[in-house]
Amino acid sequence: MTLLTNVQSWLSGRGSRAPADPDSQLMWRYRQAGDADLLARLMHSTGDDLYHFLLTQTDATLADDLYQGVWLRVMERRHQYEPGTATFKTWLFTLGRNLMIDELRRQKRWSATDLEAGENDLATTAQFHTQPLESTVALDNLHQHFDQALMALPFVQREAFVLQQEGFSLNDISDITGIGQETIKSRLRFARQTLQQQLESHHGPA
Repeated sequence: MTLLTNVQSWLSGRGSRAPADPDSQLMWRYRQAGDADLLARLMHSTGDDLYHFLLTQTDATLADDLYQGVWLRVMERRHQYEPGTATFKTWLFTLGRNLMIDELRRQKRWSATDLEAGENDLATTAQFHTQPLESTVALDNLHQHFDQALMALPFVQREAFVLQQEGFSLNDISDITGIGQETIKSRLRFARQTLQQQLESHHGPA
């Protein structure tokens, strides 16, 4: 988009143009009309991904509560959505992540080092919701080993990895978490290395 086009877009509507991807288009229409059917379509399209993310970062009870809370925020803040700055899914996950962090802090289930860990601290195990692999327990298959290894990752590494698996780019993950891209790259590198090591300890090199 040229500078002239940017200026013309800003003058005509402050950059609020109809977005390209289907979910963002739905949100654009929901922002304008507040139609419950449009919200239901958004929930059907993106709800499972959102719930999976919340579940991998917390527990089932809290994930259920957070899931409902996120959609309430979507309804309350629909006029704050700006399609020119983020896709709907990125905006949705940002709402979800912020709500989750606030709730973990409120419940004192969050260690300050979990959120503020620097690149040199990422190899250490987080305080919240992480457990070592139970090598004495016979698991049935590789998928179970992977799930166990994933949940054993420190919070910030697991978060980055799951968001990438949801299809978010480095830029998207940076927007959702408020963390710089270089730190995100480090978290992903540590996560992949740890997962590979854990899986190879059970199944040998791929």
